[in-house]
Amino acid sequence: MRFTKLFETIRINSLELKNRIIMPAMVTNYGNKDNTVSDRLIAYHAARAKGGFGLNIVENFAVHPSGKAFAAVLGLWEDSFIPGCSALSEAVHASGGRIFAQIYHAGSQTTAKVIGTQPVAPTALLHPLNGTLPRALTGEEIAGIVAAFGQAARRAQEAGFDGIEVHGSHGYLISEFMSTYTNRRADEYGGDLLGRLRFPREILASIREQVGDDFPVIIRMAGDERVSDGRTIEESKIAAKILEEAGYDGFHITTATTATQYYIVPSYYVGAALNVGYAEQIKKTVKKPVITTGGIYDPFLAELILAEGRADMIGMGRASIADPELPNKIMAGAIEDIRPCVGCLQGCIGYLYYDRPITCLANPDVGREGEPDAGPPESLKKILVVGGGPSGLEAARILAARGHSVMLYEKSDQLGGQLQIACMPPHKQRIAQLLKQMIKRTRQAGVEIHLGKTATKDSVAEIRPDLIVVATGGSPIIPDLPGLELCSVVNAWDVLAGRVAVGKKVLVIGGGSVGCETADFLASQGKHVTLVEMREDIGVDVVQRVRHFLLQRLEAGKVVVETSATVCQILGDGAVVEQCGEKRQLAGYDDLVLALGTKSENGLAAALKNDGYEVVVVGDAAEPRDALEAILNAGEIGRKY
Repeated sequence: MRFTKLFETIRINSLELKNRIIMPAMVTNYGNKDNTVSDRLIAYHAARAKGGFGLNIVENFAVHPSGKAFAAVLGLWEDSFIPGCSALSEAVHASGGRIFAQIYHAGSQTTAKVIGTQPVAPTALLHPLNGTLPRALTGEEIAGIVAAFGQAARRAQEAGFDGIEVHGSHGYLISEFMSTYTNRRADEYGGDLLGRLRFPREILASIREQVGDDFPVIIRMAGDERVSDGRTIEESKIAAKILEEAGYDGFHITTATTATQYYIVPSYYVGAALNVGYAEQIKKTVKKPVITTGGIYDPFLAELILAEGRADMIGMGRASIADPELPNKIMAGAIEDIRPCVGCLQGCIGYLYYDRPITCLANPDVGREGEPDAGPPESLKKILVVGGGPSGLEAARILAARGHSVMLYEKSDQLGGQLQIACMPPHKQRIAQLLKQMIKRTRQAGVEIHLGKTATKDSVAEIRPDLIVVATGGSPIIPDLPGLELCSVVNAWDVLAGRVAVGKKVLVIGGGSVGCETADFLASQGKHVTLVEMREDIGVDVVQRVRHFLLQRLEAGKVVVETSATVCQILGDGAVVEQCGEKRQLAGYDDLVLALGTKSENGLAAALKNDGYEVVVVGDAAEPRDALEAILNAGEIGRKY
């Protein structure tokens, strides 16, 4: 298949883009604490411009200090921000790209902790997620914010940006004005659709006054807010037509709002290209270019959307995090070399919940683009990596790439460790694509791989390595419970891997991520599943925007959930649990499945250290953790030696 449509040029107002692959604005937390552009952010965007993206849209520049959604969000409310922005635009241009600044005001979607004062909104309505009550803006304050948007656009233009994206989606202030869900005003900024669109129209007029008519200005807006009393696609079509007549140069169509945030950044539980239908309907209504984004990872799908005329440009956001070289690889036909986003949201969304800079399961080097190479090691070593799971593969790849002679022993007949079973639950199949890519890159780095090979003291003595990296992973925790020998008890790993079969009625013990996904896996096969968890809730270790859909699946699969339930004893066909101080029996099950966590398997490390070898332990073997943390840990070790 030829990717002709993706690499056609396109114009937005006076600007011509070299292709139709867009890097949408995404929060990275790479900005400096004083809200200025950092060298890290510059390198991050330059890498993607060099990788072939037709347009980089830079995340959330707040137009006023009260409009920050995150403490370290970028700022454009003063001229002092212009030098950093200039350095960013120059780096993107030097790398062959084009760059827009996304400007916004968070409205009620922030907290006093972030902005130091009460958040503002069109109407004083409780924020559904933050639980905070904003105050309603006065007419004078609205005029001040409108002017701030114009001044922010001027600063972006002076800094060399090629255009502006006005953020009118995702529950921020402009979208709050545009929607009946959040706007109950009875003045000129509320009521009917024209009143609710007055704010974004005045913002555009303010911007045009500062930057002129030839400077590209597009707006990001939801096609459908997915709330019962919010804006639907039918009203969005009318809104887009009105905003086009007002002078906006293009439309970036997303979905959802604050209360339905789980759809804003789609996880693997959400279907691919979920916003294309909305974009297609907007495109039929307006003449200006339309961008579609959201869950578009596959270049074949991206090409098809354009070929069918459903959109004019494709936003490939999380895919750009996973692989900054994505467009260049598509153009070269190197599709199998693309590092795939799997939709896990662990590093890109999950880290933001803890106010941490983003990272990525598929690309743990994201955010390190500007760091100098570690350089050649002081001396080249013969290195043995024991274990071919994610941490072993990552450590081996980096060590070999640095010039060491690396040999990897994996005791089983396949590489991947727990990633082999992580791709088994419903909707997680893309992890297999990631694992395939990891194995390929490890082999390309020159690692000598031995499958079905167990590392022992004797086999290690034959190799005589200078360094041993122990990546032997972990094993399922088996508790010491009375009666464990009385019935059919298996562990979740064996169930997911297809090593054991279970009966029609199953009791899953452990309600963390593995237990929940195993319950979903079994329910999807028509099993009757009960899930027992000692904590007050299940799936608490799952990223919030992923957990929402996992819980929906468990409910749809009619999984019975027992929380605050401690297993005291195993019975022949079930278990005795204690809930709220009372004991009760859960009986009549064909099989019990244990999903109680992981323990480290690192006995080999101690034995080899005693024999005088230099040994380093990585991943689960050092401490149980998720795959992302294991890979990041292995990368640190690889760069250290």
